[in-house]
Amino acid sequence: MTATVGTTTYDAVTVGDRLPELVIPLTRTLIVATALAARDFQDVHHDPALAVARGSTDVFMNILTTNGLVGRFVTDWAGTHASLRRIAVRLGVPNYPGDEMTLTGEVVAKDDGLVTVKIRGANSLGDHATGTVVVAWPARGDL
Repeated sequence: MTATVGTTTYDAVTVGDRLPELVIPLTRTLIVATALAARDFQDVHHDPALAVARGSTDVFMNILTTNGLVGRFVTDWAGTHASLRRIAVRLGVPNYPGDEMTLTGEVVAKDDGLVTVKIRGANSLGDHATGTVVVAWPARGDL
């Protein structure tokens, strides 16, 4: 789950640019610890027996963790001076322990200092997360 922090600038971004993919191993520890850290005590995120009783095959990742990983994916590419303006993610199939989620992205718009990145987080079951992230960089003189 390592990524190289980028040094991308607004001027260097072009519509059609693809972000370097990020593969995230979905460990039970990652899923449980991040749900609890986000104060999401819903049992389906930390108790395998109760998750199964509720119709799941195992515990699964919560939306707050997914949003955080999507944000990290984009800021790793954009660099330390960039800021997230909007994350809009739609959940699909669950992220279960023992799988991997691969995040990919493509720049789909660039206008008035903002860049929109279309993202996809997929695992062996299909698309876990799809959506867009809007990112901005400070004006050159503000660095």
